[in-house]
Amino acid sequence: MPRKRFLWKLKERELQLGDRTLVAAVLNVTPDSFSDGGQFLDPDRAFGRAVELEEAGADILDIGAESTRPGATRISEEEELRRLVPVLKRLRGKLTIPISVDTYKYAVAQRALELGAEIINDPTGLTFDPQIAKAAATHDAALIVNHMRGTPDTWAKLGPVPDPVNMVLRELDASVHRARRAGIDPLRIAVDPGIGFGKRKEESARLITELYHLHQLNLPLHLGPSRKSFLAQATPEGLLMGTAAAVTAAILNGVHILRLHDVAPLIPTIQVADSLLRARVE
Repeated sequence: MPRKRFLWKLKERELQLGDRTLVAAVLNVTPDSFSDGGQFLDPDRAFGRAVELEEAGADILDIGAESTRPGATRISEEEELRRLVPVLKRLRGKLTIPISVDTYKYAVAQRALELGAEIINDPTGLTFDPQIAKAAATHDAALIVNHMRGTPDTWAKLGPVPDPVNMVLRELDASVHRARRAGIDPLRIAVDPGIGFGKRKEESARLITELYHLHQLNLPLHLGPSRKSFLAQATPEGLLMGTAAAVTAAILNGVHILRLHDVAPLIPTIQVADSLLRARVE
């Protein structure tokens, strides 16, 4: 089946989704993220990395100031803002691509949108702080609703899920309803099944291979398979090749936006997978 096309409304612009796969490039301004923690805490280094990612072909820059790696503990909104605000100020007006901020806190989302962010990417699917949807609605911003099972400090203790696809579909649908009740235009919402985020390796793999079931939500699909533990690769090269395989499978199952760390090396994979998808439906 063809990938559905959407016109996704952001705060300042609209993005056409479905003609090709868009890339949301990861920029972590944290000391403890699982793959690149501590590298871009300095605003000038973060700025340099952001420009590099845009030049590599990123369509969106996704900035995170709090790690959601397994076992991570929550930080205060004051600490998150201390890390995030100088970077957003340094980047304001310097990029041509929109900025997304990865946060689950209302105050952080509100300040990020005031400083030019156009998308809020809530890793908790509005389960930690439902008020964050009101911040997005107030600013006419876009919202990515990500599925999370449990919390980072409990993920290692969670048991298996017999049917992860239906669980994610049902719980994402509930999160979308919460967003709409908060006043968010459905044309501004995207959904993400949350690869990792409390799922076991085989559950994450199944979500990618059965991603097409999420088309029932009639919303753009966002996915973050990059460098995740379900890939079961111990080297940087293995993680890159494993991510490329996951990227291909996700595109062939209808994903619209991929959240990636390694933009330039994966652009050829995305282009080939897009051409395979077009060949299948034409």
